[in-house]
Amino acid sequence: MTNVRWRIFFLILGTVAINYIDRASLSVAMPTISREFNISPAVQGLLLSGFFWSYCAMQIPGGMLADRFLPRSVIAGATIAWGSFAALAAGATGWITMLLTRVGLGLAEGPIYPAGAKLIGMWMTPTERGRAAALLDGGAPLGTALGSLIIAGLISAFGSWRAAFLVAGIGTMVCGAFAWFYIRNHPHEHDSTNHQERSHIQDGLRRSAADADGSASLSGVFRSPSIWMLFVGWFCFNSLWYGFLTWVPIFLSKTQGLDIAALGWASFLVFFAGFVGELIGGQLLDHWLRTQASTEKVYRRLFGISSGLATIAVFLVAYVHQEAAVITLLATTLFFLRWCGMYWTLPGLLIGGEKAGFLAGSMNFAGNISGIVVPVTVGLIVSTTGSYYLALMMFAVAGAGLFLCSIGIRYRRAI
Repeated sequence: MTNVRWRIFFLILGTVAINYIDRASLSVAMPTISREFNISPAVQGLLLSGFFWSYCAMQIPGGMLADRFLPRSVIAGATIAWGSFAALAAGATGWITMLLTRVGLGLAEGPIYPAGAKLIGMWMTPTERGRAAALLDGGAPLGTALGSLIIAGLISAFGSWRAAFLVAGIGTMVCGAFAWFYIRNHPHEHDSTNHQERSHIQDGLRRSAADADGSASLSGVFRSPSIWMLFVGWFCFNSLWYGFLTWVPIFLSKTQGLDIAALGWASFLVFFAGFVGELIGGQLLDHWLRTQASTEKVYRRLFGISSGLATIAVFLVAYVHQEAAVITLLATTLFFLRWCGMYWTLPGLLIGGEKAGFLAGSMNFAGNISGIVVPVTVGLIVSTTGSYYLALMMFAVAGAGLFLCSIGIRYRRAI
């Protein structure tokens, strides 16, 4: 049996990683850009949040586009479009034009996760979707880690953040063209799949369709306390994640005095720890579900340990000042936080059947609201107080909220 489906999802891993390289580029370059444009921390927060305005708004429309035009066209088109906006940012003349390119970047990147999720349903059997989802979601910390090195390296090599943005944008457009070349919407459309692989996928999809339960009503979704804790928990998760994504490079630059090369390596270590943590969290979840009788205990243990330790680590960052200790605690925070990326397994568990996609989209919409709020809030805190202490306390509160929601969810069919 051929393994085209896995090659496609390793390509999706790379595409999402590129997605996050382009997202993280502004954070890495912000110390340089802020000096050139002479902008305050509050305006920096506005710039960092601009991406999420349009990205959040595109979650549900992005899923509709994937339904209408199918994943291949949406993934390739979106990748080429966001590469164009990333390249256009190189020509920004001030913070307003930079903000416009970030809004465009969010619009273009918005459909990627919904289209990737739809591709999982078209190519993967039920027993393979967990690993496929891990490849889809694992691109976030991996891309952020690599982006820290790549963008910092390009800035150092060219002596200009503009050249770095231009090169990254053109590279992204090339990847979009490759995605169009290799991805197909259905297994029977791909010349490299053999009969055994097509039969394997078709048999799995038939079993999935036979087991599907469409009895859950949309109105019932919003009457369940567990569903609301899922939304709030994912909002808290993303408050920490997007806080790190947008502000950690600036925080390290300001508090530790790192130059662009050192900043790239420090950010790489912090975010790569998150990638490793996500892989370990997925392995632990699968192992415990196979060996433990109680699904509820498995999920509460996984999410309780991870969110609790992430909260403690980010809280301690406010009280240490040594460079190595700060970087270690930041990396520890993301290592344990990304175990909670397994929240993506919960929509199907809580409502099952064909409504799981709707719940997943609603969960991600709630989570991405934090991307609008958190960067601006951190910028205002730093502008007002001249310190990151309260921002770190805000991250600790978000971690505590994730812990409380995660141990409060009832990990069984909610409606």
